[in-house]
Amino acid sequence: MTMKRDDIERIIPHRDGMLLLDEVERDGEWSRGKLRIRGDEFFLKGHFPSFPVVPGVILCEILAQSACTLIGDAGGGAVPVYSGLEKVRFRRPVTPGDTFVTKCRITRRMGAFFFAEGEGYVDDELAVSASFSFAIVEKSILCSRKS
Repeated sequence: MTMKRDDIERIIPHRDGMLLLDEVERDGEWSRGKLRIRGDEFFLKGHFPSFPVVPGVILCEILAQSACTLIGDAGGGAVPVYSGLEKVRFRRPVTPGDTFVTKCRITRRMGAFFFAEGEGYVDDELAVSASFSFAIVEKSILCSRKS
């Protein structure tokens, strides 16, 4: 089943500006997400003005959002928060006009922590790969840490 933005918003808390998936298909233990890079995204305005390239941290965020769709709705009081990122490898730039396609899976779970691996492609060419983890954290805990 292919989920569009409205469906994705029911699962992960990201919204306009930071919701970096146009659609996701969940197939068993795998998620496959897509984002068409239009060229007007906020992160391209300064990276780089004469040669826009999607920043690596944004590619990693897209992978994480794709993986988070596999855990389902964390509940209104909880959000997924990155807890680790390792083995990141960038193979090719992602630029306006590209459709960035993810392939992610959850490899294990320990309580509130989820461990995942993912890859991102453009035209079947590997652009990025990474292992990462995230925790499901109550919003009240995040808000109480403000100074």
